[in-house]
Amino acid sequence: MEIDSVAAGSCSKENQLIYKEWFEFADSDGDGRITGNDAIKFFSMSNLPRPELKQVWAIADAKRQGYLGFKDFIVAMQLVSLAQTGHEISHDVLHSDVDFKNMNPPVMEGLGVLMAKKKKHSSSTSSDLSVNGSPSADASLTAHWFSSKSSKKISLSSVTSIVDGLKRLYIQKLKPLEVAYRFNDFVSPLLTNSDFDAKPMVMLLGQYSTGKTTFIKHLLKSSYPGAHIGPEPTTDRFVVVMSGPDERSIPGNTVAVQADMPFSGLTTFGTAFLSKFECSQMPHPLLEHVTFVDTPGVLSGEKQRTQRAYDFTGVTSWFASKCDLILLLFDPHKLDVSDEFKRVISSLRGHDDKIRVVLNKADQVDTQQLMRVYGALMWSLGKVLNTPEVSRVYIGSFSDKPINEAATGPIGRELFEKEQDDLLADLKDIPKKACDRRINEFVKRARAAKIHACIISHLKKEMPAIMGKAKAQQKLIDNLEDVFGKVQREHHLPKGDFPNVEQFREVLSGYNIDKFEKLKPKMLQTVDDMLGYDIPELLKNFRNPYD
Repeated sequence: MEIDSVAAGSCSKENQLIYKEWFEFADSDGDGRITGNDAIKFFSMSNLPRPELKQVWAIADAKRQGYLGFKDFIVAMQLVSLAQTGHEISHDVLHSDVDFKNMNPPVMEGLGVLMAKKKKHSSSTSSDLSVNGSPSADASLTAHWFSSKSSKKISLSSVTSIVDGLKRLYIQKLKPLEVAYRFNDFVSPLLTNSDFDAKPMVMLLGQYSTGKTTFIKHLLKSSYPGAHIGPEPTTDRFVVVMSGPDERSIPGNTVAVQADMPFSGLTTFGTAFLSKFECSQMPHPLLEHVTFVDTPGVLSGEKQRTQRAYDFTGVTSWFASKCDLILLLFDPHKLDVSDEFKRVISSLRGHDDKIRVVLNKADQVDTQQLMRVYGALMWSLGKVLNTPEVSRVYIGSFSDKPINEAATGPIGRELFEKEQDDLLADLKDIPKKACDRRINEFVKRARAAKIHACIISHLKKEMPAIMGKAKAQQKLIDNLEDVFGKVQREHHLPKGDFPNVEQFREVLSGYNIDKFEKLKPKMLQTVDDMLGYDIPELLKNFRNPYD
């Protein structure tokens, strides 16, 4: 499965050196990113009409981040060169039979003169500019925002992407509300710099031996450190498979304290979990775009709760909030959804749009049996996934072994190939939609934090001033459903956005409600303004500059 664009991967080294010089010239602030304003000035030298330049930007900024990195810039330059020679610009051209490796750079009118002037100017002031221009400058700056104690005022000029803008809004407007009302204790840990910069993640869930590890190996076309496969429950831990300089396995306790990895929130599940968590790193082109999360098979009976020393459902829910796609794997011989598996699926509440169902190992049964298996699976899912819509189920045999045509026949083989193509297309879209997903999750978090603040402040208001505090607190905890109803009516909030009552009650019982904060309308208004004005304005600033 290839995600990398053909154009960027097949550029000659000579042209890359030319493009590197052009990129550094176009990057006016030296942060390793070409934003819309930079692009308009630079691309105008190609003398291409505006509609063609709009299409060039749309294809080059495939992830819709609002800027071009160096690889994206190479794609843009090759598209400009194609447009200048009369080719029609579309996504299909990247995968056509055009000889990108031997393609000449585009003609940029007046660029040589401007670059000569800049070199002359920079040589006279080299001592002043020696520190600037590093591509990592921007990353270190945003990391400083999270660590700085006086990070309330962050200049708008330092924001050069949508993700940077979300970081700034989180620190200035959303984080103060989360801290004041202990959102991190009840719902989700505070976000860090690495949470925003993390690659998209895909989590695989299912009962043991449904082919989760084999599925990842099939996509990577190779094994990864720590991978174990067998008919028995072989994967006994959560394994994050991600890109790295060499092949190695990193223990969970080490992963959780690394600032450049988005897993610090897992420390809340304790050492018992972290000893069953590890990170497998390996150099692979697919892992440069996507991270996979392999999970232990869901057990049946009481083993799930009594034999695991950590909260399996809680960990699954934490990963679900971070992941971009969740694959539920079944096989024809494991269609029953046990109580434990049902509990795990229920913990995915609020992430229904991320769930995809995969009926794996479908070549183990013939066509007639497959039809019955599919019907049985849909019936089982209908009792668990409480949605009126029908779930999309991908049918196939996702492994490196050839399809068993003796059982499936030629029709089955054709079906499996089409289904596999559909699922791979879904996976290929993940990096392109990563930025949109980041915005979506940020808005969901902001709304959840606002509702949480309303609940906490209402509980505080209901507490007596002097006498009978313990009795009043217990009454509030017992009647939490009524409290949620009052908060919903008072603040006109959607009922579906409220947290799970039982989980909230369990956490609340460990706190003294009298110590909670009173309602701060100014804080809530700040979050409303962020959702109503700041985020739309941010998206407007980093849309296609030729719109």
